[in-house]
Amino acid sequence: MDNQKKPKLVIKKSSKSGTIADKISQGKKEEEEKRAQEALVRRQEVARKKEEERLHMEEAKKNSVPQTEKISGHPEKPETPPPVLEAEPAEPAKETKPATETETTATKKKKKQKQNFREDILKKEEHKKFFMNQKSRPGMAPPPEEKKKVEPRSSIPKDIKITEFIQVGELARKLNVKTSEIISKLMAMGVMATITQSIDADTATLLSSEYGCSVKVVSLYDETLIQEEEDTQESLVIRPPVVTVMGHVDHGKTKLLDAIRKTDVVSTEAGGITQHIGAYQISTDRGKITFLDTPGHEAFTAMRARGAEITDIVILVVAADSGVMPTTVEAIKHAKEAKVPIIVAINKIDLPNANVDKVKQELSVHDLIPEDWGGSVPMVEVSAKQGLNIDKLEDVVLTQSEIMELKANPHKKAIGTVVEAKLDQGRGPVATVLISSGTLKVGDPFVVGMEGGKIRAMLNDRGHKILEAPPAMPVEILGLTGVPNAGDPFHVMESERESKDIIEKRQELNRQQQAQKIKKVKLENLNEIIEEGKIQEFKIIIKADVRGSVEALQSSLEKISNNEIKVNIIYGSTGEITESDVMLASAANAIIIGFNTRANAKVRDVAVKEGIEIKYYSIIYQAIDDVKNAIEGLLSPDIKEEILGEAEVRETFRISSVGTVGGCFVRNGVIQRNSPVRLIRDGVVIYTGSIKTLKRFQNDTNEVKEGFECGILIEGYNDLKNGDIIECFHNVETSRDIDKILRDESAVRNLKKAEAGNE
Repeated sequence: MDNQKKPKLVIKKSSKSGTIADKISQGKKEEEEKRAQEALVRRQEVARKKEEERLHMEEAKKNSVPQTEKISGHPEKPETPPPVLEAEPAEPAKETKPATETETTATKKKKKQKQNFREDILKKEEHKKFFMNQKSRPGMAPPPEEKKKVEPRSSIPKDIKITEFIQVGELARKLNVKTSEIISKLMAMGVMATITQSIDADTATLLSSEYGCSVKVVSLYDETLIQEEEDTQESLVIRPPVVTVMGHVDHGKTKLLDAIRKTDVVSTEAGGITQHIGAYQISTDRGKITFLDTPGHEAFTAMRARGAEITDIVILVVAADSGVMPTTVEAIKHAKEAKVPIIVAINKIDLPNANVDKVKQELSVHDLIPEDWGGSVPMVEVSAKQGLNIDKLEDVVLTQSEIMELKANPHKKAIGTVVEAKLDQGRGPVATVLISSGTLKVGDPFVVGMEGGKIRAMLNDRGHKILEAPPAMPVEILGLTGVPNAGDPFHVMESERESKDIIEKRQELNRQQQAQKIKKVKLENLNEIIEEGKIQEFKIIIKADVRGSVEALQSSLEKISNNEIKVNIIYGSTGEITESDVMLASAANAIIIGFNTRANAKVRDVAVKEGIEIKYYSIIYQAIDDVKNAIEGLLSPDIKEEILGEAEVRETFRISSVGTVGGCFVRNGVIQRNSPVRLIRDGVVIYTGSIKTLKRFQNDTNEVKEGFECGILIEGYNDLKNGDIIECFHNVETSRDIDKILRDESAVRNLKKAEAGNE
C-alpha cells in the first residue's frame, strides 16, 4: 500500500485562454500608439501657430522701422541682444518622445520662444529711449511717468462766486471736485450735510480755502448775472439827463415839478405830501429832461436813496422860510454818496419871511458853497407857486448835463431800473421803469428781479400809449408775471425761454435763502430761542397801492420793535385787501393795515366774522403813530412802590385760637387794611404779607390815620415784638413811552459800540 504511487495533479494550459491575453496586450499597445500619435499632431499644430505668429511680428517690425527712423532721426541699430538675455528660459517638463521628428519640433519651438522674448525686450528699450530723447521738445506730450504725477486738483479755479447760502452739490460743481469729497470734509469740520442741503457762505469760504480757492459772496442777481452788450464809441448818442428832486417834507418839491410840467400833482397826493416816486419827462427848446420826485417824509429813506442811485443830477429843494431841515441833510448825504452834482433850488422866495442868505449860510455848513460866494454849487431862487425863475432852473440843469456829456446806446437791448411797481385791479401788475440804455419795444421779453414777462403795452408819464422807449425815458409797462420790487434791475432778453430759465433760477435761490433764515433748534442756540419766545410779537399785514409804500411802512414799523415787543411784518404786497389776506391774519393773529387801498364789502364781512381788524390810512405818519400807541398798550407798565404809612408795635397780646395781636401807634401816613405790609425789625425786613384784622378799639376798620392807636393781626405771622415797625405800601402802575424806550435802547447800543471800539 505504501509503495503504491500517488496520482499527480496536472494542469493543462488552455489554448483558448492564451489567445485572450495576447489580444488584451496587443490592444493596449495600439491604444498607446494612438495617443502618442494624437499628441504629436497637437504639438505640430501648436508649433505651426507659433511660427505664423513669429512671421507676422517680423513683418510688422519691418513695416514700423522706417517710421521710427523718421521720427527719431537715427537709423535703427542692429539687434544686439543684451548680456542678460544669454540665460535661457526654464525648460518645460520632459515628455516621452516616441520619434526623432518630435525632438526636432521641440527644439525649433524653444528657439522661436527665445527669439520672440528678445524682440519684446528690444522693443521696450527702443520705445523708452525714444520718449527720453523727445522729453524736452516743445509741444510734445510728457512721458507717461510724468503724467501720473500731475495732481487732479489742478482744475480747481482760483476764485468762485456764491450767494449767501449754497447747496453742497453746487459748491462741488463750482470747485470741480467730487461731492463725496466735499461731504467728508464737512463732516471733519463737524457739519453734517447731504448733497441737497445748503451751507452758509462762511462755511463755504472755509472749505474752499483748503483747495486754495477764494470765495466772493454776491447777491441773488449777481449769481444770475445777465451779460450786457458792449458799447462802441460810434454807437453812443446824447441822452436826456435824469434829475431827482429831493428835500424836506412840505418844502415844495412836487409843487415845483407841477410848475415845470404845468400840471397839478399835489392835489392828488394825500395830506399834500408825496408818498411814492413820480417819474416825468418834459421837453424844452434845448432838449428833454427826466424828473424823479421823491418823498420827503423820514419814512421814505429807501426811496430817496434809490432815487439818488439812478440819477445824473440832484435838485435839492430848500424852503426860504424854513431853511435846512433833518431830511434836507439826509438828502445831501444820499447825493454825495451817489457822487452826483447838486443844484439847489431855494423855493418860496415870494413869502414875506423868506431869508435866502440864511439858507445859503446853513447849506455852506454842509460843504455846499454857492457860486456867488466863490463855490461850485449852482443855487437858483425860485417860487413854484408864482412860477418865478422856472426857466432859469431848467437852463442850469441842461447846462450841467452838457458839461457831463451824458450818452447812451439806443441800438441794443433795453436795460433799466424799476422806479415803482403796483398791482392794478384792472390791468394786473404794473411797473414804472426808467430806461438807462437801449430801446424798449412792445413785444420784448424781459426779466426784472424775480419776475418776467413780455411787454404788452407801454404808457408814458401822461398816460399815452407808446411803441418805443429810448434811453432816459420813464415808462409804465404791462405784461408782468408779478409785482417786482422797486429798484430791481430790468433786462430785455433774446427769448421768453431764456427769461423763464433765469427767473426759475432766481426763484430757486431765493427759496433756499428764505429757508436758511428759519432758525433751527440746536443745543447751541436753545437758550437764545427760549429767550426769543418770551418776547411778544405784534403781527401786521401791509397792503398798499405801490411797492415803495410797502417798503417805507415796513421799515418804519420794524424800527418800533424793542426788547419786549417785536413788530413782525408777516406779509406785505400791493393791491386791494382780499379774503386770503383776512384768512392769513386770522391764522397768524395779526391786524391788517391798508395804505391807499381798500377792502370790498365781501372781504369786510369775512373780516368781521373772523374778528380781524382792518385799519385804513392815506398818510404814513398816522399809521406809524397808531401802531406806536398799540404797542404801548402791550408793554408791561412801570411798577413803582409807594409807602402809605408806618405803625410802631408798642405791646403784644397773645389770644388763643386767634394769634398774636400787636397794639400799634401810627407814626405817619395811614395804615390800610387791604394794602400789603412788611414787618421791619432793627432795619431788616423780617416778613412781607397782608393784614388779617385791623381794629380801632373793639370795631373793625379799613384804615387808621396818623396819630391814632390800633390793633393789627398779620396774616400767617405771630412772632411780633415790641419796637417792630409795620410798614404799609402799595404798587402804582404807570404806562411806558415807546419813544423813550427806543431812545434808551439806542443809547445803550451806542455805548456798547463805543466800549468795543476803545478795546
